[in-house]
Amino acid sequence: MHRNGPTQDIDESALSVTAPKEQAAGVTAVAVSLTRAVGEMGVIRTARTLARVNQVHGFDCPGCAWPEPTGHRRPAEFCENGAKAVAEEATLRTVTPEFFAEHSVDELAGKSGYWLGQQGRLTHPMVLRPGATHYTPIAWDDAYRLVTDHLGALASPDEAVFYTSGRTSNETAFLYQLLVRAYGTNNLPDCSNMCHESSGAALVSSIGIGKGSVSIDDFAAADLIIVAGQNPGTNHPRMLSALANAKEQGAKIVAINPLPETGLLGFRDPQTVKGFTSGVSIADDFLQIRLGGDMALFQALGRLLFEAEDRAPGTVVDREFVDAHCAGFAEYEKQVRAVDFDTALEATGLTMAELERTARRMTESKNIIICWAMGLTQQVHGVATIEEATNLLLLRGMIGKPGAGVCPVRGHSNVQGDRTMGIWEKMPEPFLAALDKEFGIVSPRKHGFDTVDAIRAMRDGRASVFFGMGGNFVSATPDTEVTEAALRNCALTVQVSTKLNRSHVVHGSTALILPTLGRTDKDLRDGVKQQVSVEDSMSMVHLSTGRLDPVSKYLRSEVAIVCDLALTLFGADHPVPWATFRRDYDTIRDAIARVVPGCADYNTKVRARNGFVLPHPPRDSREFRTSTGKANFAVNELHWTPVPEGRLILQTLRSHDQYNTTIYGLDDRYRGVHGGRKVVLVHPDDITELGFAENDLVDVISEWTDGTERSVEGFRLIGYPTPRGNAAAYYPETNPLVPLDHVAARSNTPVSKSVTIRLQRASHE
Repeated sequence: MHRNGPTQDIDESALSVTAPKEQAAGVTAVAVSLTRAVGEMGVIRTARTLARVNQVHGFDCPGCAWPEPTGHRRPAEFCENGAKAVAEEATLRTVTPEFFAEHSVDELAGKSGYWLGQQGRLTHPMVLRPGATHYTPIAWDDAYRLVTDHLGALASPDEAVFYTSGRTSNETAFLYQLLVRAYGTNNLPDCSNMCHESSGAALVSSIGIGKGSVSIDDFAAADLIIVAGQNPGTNHPRMLSALANAKEQGAKIVAINPLPETGLLGFRDPQTVKGFTSGVSIADDFLQIRLGGDMALFQALGRLLFEAEDRAPGTVVDREFVDAHCAGFAEYEKQVRAVDFDTALEATGLTMAELERTARRMTESKNIIICWAMGLTQQVHGVATIEEATNLLLLRGMIGKPGAGVCPVRGHSNVQGDRTMGIWEKMPEPFLAALDKEFGIVSPRKHGFDTVDAIRAMRDGRASVFFGMGGNFVSATPDTEVTEAALRNCALTVQVSTKLNRSHVVHGSTALILPTLGRTDKDLRDGVKQQVSVEDSMSMVHLSTGRLDPVSKYLRSEVAIVCDLALTLFGADHPVPWATFRRDYDTIRDAIARVVPGCADYNTKVRARNGFVLPHPPRDSREFRTSTGKANFAVNELHWTPVPEGRLILQTLRSHDQYNTTIYGLDDRYRGVHGGRKVVLVHPDDITELGFAENDLVDVISEWTDGTERSVEGFRLIGYPTPRGNAAAYYPETNPLVPLDHVAARSNTPVSKSVTIRLQRASHE
């Protein structure tokens, strides 16, 4: 069963560039999917595994959170990157104790994240002792005692940080936050802090709930879908099928993005005849906006909508909805009627004709959905920008009706479910009170650390134990040098993981690797197959059942790891029935039903064919549980991102061959980048104006308001159709450029889409 990973690391000198692709998916996506899957899993394992992805009695894809259709599911209910995610997890390659004996931590630290991930699945719990050069095996019970000894030695529970990634199941997330709160802290940073925290803050303020208000079926009923700051072709490829179906039903689609993303311009659905022949052009309009100009766009559209209402009273503003359900309308109207179009055009880089055409589409549409992702959330004024987009929908009465609403498209497959289950440093009082009543504990009420504050606390010595439930914290976070120093400042770092990653080689004085089951793995407790549940991006909760035999008998489920750790930490007489939870996951879901709002009769409803949808008052009954009891129009001062002379504004983004921090391969074929990752995409005219030529090697230096600078070296300049003054590069390679304190107002989300940089000739050509 053992297969070795690659021995060669990335050779950036082999990087080549071709023209960007004009259409996404198609036959090429099928071929790449099968090649990668067979290479990792073999033919038989590939056939058995891919047939179960996102199926009713199968397992939830460990990739993105895009929902499954509520009706007929296709035999291949996955995308190219979903197939890559499954292949990475279900690989036959293994990382054994012999691997760690062969490779020192220092040697591994010199490898790329791509090389580390390609080595395969972790098989044994491992420990790195103080002063040791290599990880060595450790028994599970000894590992638990090591963690509890460190936790017990802290002066305060607030000196420990408990991180969560979006891959964690609902059952694990619920138990994990229960353990942490029973221990005595709310330090529960998670990956939401770095992606959609701005969405949650904006939507809670505007409509009273931090989740999207649409379902997958609403896409077929919409006649206008606006996709802003998002690249579905790479990050949520199955969304392209929903958009193509909406177009067939007559919808118009407007794409708003700094880069021309292939999937939004052309799509060949490999599961349809048309997809093999001509494909479909997804976007009717492509608005190539400048980085940081989205708020100006939405405010300018607001003014144009009011002017359209002036010309035809009663046809644009849904006065019945506004008067019955909204607050702050007059203040909003006054604000946007004063918007200066010249400023909006400068901020967005768009033309007046483009603004007017988009406004006209909005006035003529009866059902409008606005979708967005990190292009909006990871801006300094991301919260306000999302509020402005929501204002447009409120103005037109587009909340709480079929085919209309807000659609933040989440990333990792259960990141939304983690929050529902209590993974948040600021859970509201009713949740904590219900938790205490159910289990006889006293949860702390003091708010804990989010991701940015957790890094600050570890950096400053206010936290010395880090426990990561999944994910790759080092590579997911900003300001890499600061983050790595913060983790090395800890007495103990613990990573619950399926595969090797950078966070295992950037460690505290003592470090643990605890290998866990993945979504594809069979989970047996006393011979009984267990199931977990997840929540997708549209509030649907459904079961996921792994089918594959684990690659090692030493793997434990995340549920088992949490329960065993709790039993070691608290003892068998603790009021929480940890041993029962470990044995039977139905008992966890029964507890969830009594604690988590909207989850009554959880065990029954989650077993329905499509699971069940969580309540959403604005969508279900136009009920808005805000401070005013109504949907709130937000009034925001206009902010945008000017480009300083001789500088560029950088956004970090994914390659098509990666998902979050996991690098599947080295071909971003949609953008025409092959064989490497250290590139910076810049408009050809900017390259010339700044005194460079295409293919020059440059160092990239970010400039921060406090006068500090950060740099990455040896990046190749690629001429690309970005807006003038803007640039793009892959993360995590460019995470070192993002200052820790460069965060979004009101959400504390790292601002990875608005980094001021300058270029200089490479210091080591």
